[in-house]
Amino acid sequence: MIATSYRYIVRHAGVRSGNAIIEGTRIGVHDVVAMIRTGCSVDEVVTSLPRLTRAQVYESLAYYEDHQDELEPLIAAQIAELDA
Repeated sequence: MIATSYRYIVRHAGVRSGNAIIEGTRIGVHDVVAMIRTGCSVDEVVTSLPRLTRAQVYESLAYYEDHQDELEPLIAAQIAELDA
């Protein structure tokens, strides 16, 4: 596991291609941000992904703000999949 400076965000080499995930899950930060981008509220994300807390969703958004270049291609691919 590779720790980040975020409490809930980690990376595991063999999980989700090493992309940032929420600790204790296989949920990618880009999954959360894509849901928000497509119109879900924080509460809707927590309802859809009940393993997450509001704090983890907000931290995912903070991580995105600091790592947009890394996450933007993943988010675009996620949204394109939803639109298909």
